[in-house]
Amino acid sequence: MILLGSTGSIGVNTLAVAQRFGMRVEVLVAGKNIELLNTQIAIHQPKVVVIADKEDALKVNHSNVLYGQEAIVKAIEDASSELVVNALVGFLGLRPTLTALACGKRVALANKESLVACGRFIDTSKIQPIDSEHFGLWYLMQNRPVEKMIITASGGAFRDWDIKRLKDATLADTQKHPNWSMGQKITIDSATMVNKMFELLEARWLFGEGKYDAIIETKSLIHALIDFKDGSTTAHFAHANMQLPIAFAIDGKMSENILGHVDLLKVGSLEFREITQERYPIWQIKEDLLKNPAKGVVVNAANEVAIEKFINKEIGFMDISKTIIKAYEKDFHMPRSVEDVFTLDEEVRAFVRGIK
Repeated sequence: MILLGSTGSIGVNTLAVAQRFGMRVEVLVAGKNIELLNTQIAIHQPKVVVIADKEDALKVNHSNVLYGQEAIVKAIEDASSELVVNALVGFLGLRPTLTALACGKRVALANKESLVACGRFIDTSKIQPIDSEHFGLWYLMQNRPVEKMIITASGGAFRDWDIKRLKDATLADTQKHPNWSMGQKITIDSATMVNKMFELLEARWLFGEGKYDAIIETKSLIHALIDFKDGSTTAHFAHANMQLPIAFAIDGKMSENILGHVDLLKVGSLEFREITQERYPIWQIKEDLLKNPAKGVVVNAANEVAIEKFINKEIGFMDISKTIIKAYEKDFHMPRSVEDVFTLDEEVRAFVRGIK
């Protein structure tokens, strides 16, 4: 396989699954965590390693080290592997997804931004989703008429905060996720609920037009539910561990045990909550975005710049959603091609950087 984003949590889990099933790792792509990357190189012996920055190249214990975004694309094009696991964070992951598909490779996709920004121009038949929510929906589908697909959210770092306190939330506060540890950006996205908005949009591109929604399930044991037209609802329970969807991406039959089962007697009870616009202001554009999914590129670009501004203390936490909504309401020309997506991404970023 080719693994993009090897030192993140999804990358680490992917390598654990690859080792378990004896799968060769041809290419490792990582960012700045060179210490962990070197450990991975020693175990998996990839042919090619790609990192973010040239200045880190001499620290990498490998004879074939490339760097930069173009090197990721070239590594995909040159590799013989048929499977690409894309666990990159942000818009950076889009070009590699497009390249892998153009090369006829299968893509196990955890990079949300690929479908959020460019879903209209991506053939999803070659994509296996490995986000737990989309995997859950895929797992539940039984070729029966579907009324609605529902994914769950943890609620993020501020689900239990007094709403009046949110305007004073700091970067450190956003990172205190109630259920697990993730990267900085995705944990911020969880706190704003942008992450779940992206996942709904991804589901729209993966599974087609229809009704989609999200609810908070505080223990993160249910990842997806489907309301069937016959009146029944089926839920996908599993412990929150990315190795299950990754294992299915590697072997679609998957007859081995990957996780321990959820013991409902130990769980005792589950709590469900509504996602409200008062706590998560971004939710006010959810329905319109699902009706106009091409606008995903606007939301993504605005979100990435707003997060940069928040980290740099130029705006407050609640301003992230306000900034995205300002960009969403501006009359940008919607993309008619893949290259239009990249052009619009730059236009939106410039607009958001200019917001005072």
